Amino acid sequence: MSELQHQIIEEMKVQPEIDPREEVERTITFLKEYMKKHDFLKSFVLGISGGQDSTLAGKLAQMAVDQLNEETGSEKYSFYAVRLPYGEQFDEDDAQDALDFINPSKTYTINIKEAVDASERALDQVGIYLTDFAKGNEKARERMKVQYSVAAMHNGVVLGTDHAAEAITGFYTKFGDGAADLTPLFRLNKRQGKAMLKELGCPEHLYTKVPTADLEEDKPAVPDEVALGITYEMIDDYLEGKRIPEEAQRILEGHYLRTRHKRSLPITIFDDFWK
Repeated sequence: MSELQHQIIEEMKVQPEIDPREEVERTITFLKEYMKKHDFLKSFVLGISGGQDSTLAGKLAQMAVDQLNEETGSEKYSFYAVRLPYGEQFDEDDAQDALDFINPSKTYTINIKEAVDASERALDQVGIYLTDFAKGNEKARERMKVQYSVAAMHNGVVLGTDHAAEAITGFYTKFGDGAADLTPLFRLNKRQGKAMLKELGCPEHLYTKVPTADLEEDKPAVPDEVALGITYEMIDDYLEGKRIPEEAQRILEGHYLRTRHKRSLPITIFDDFWK
């Protein structure tokens, strides 16, 4: 194992093997303890896309609030699932299946198309014309803005779905889906998340579907693995300390080094990054 691979594994906190049931319980405990430590909090908020990561985080959040309500003999705590399509989502059936599996306290559906298009028009008027890629980032940031608005009105915190196989590549929008208060899936790679969903009895098609960010209109539903140039199997192997093909390692470590800024707080004059 190279020094950089060892450094990355240490940073991402990935274990080569997990017990799915133990990790389910560990995550639920984390969410419950955070909620109990802050008396003013009453809810978790998360956007549900119908993909593996939000399905897992959403289910764990709902289980946490269900346990908290049972333990306190109240209905104080809630999980707010938020559907945030841009127009019509191509895999809306999967999103609805995910909601059925999670069974959230309440679901909101807020279509972000009008807000994103209004922002694009406002930029057009001053001569700033967004590329399709940049508009995709606008969508991700609008979705996170909405989640924070929901959380603000429900004494809540926003959950993020970032996990190790995504964090290592920086495959998310800075201050978009990369923004959150809690990231309960941090430390897990993609296959470990699948194992946890299987343990929870999730419909198989939700964790075996091809992952896609689906943010670009010119290239709809491009698989993550195509955009990244490397498979999740190889990323997971790398994070578990295994050897992967030299070219795949070069691609993966390149993603990691180029996206360090996404995993850092805003830089100040006292930090090394700017020097």
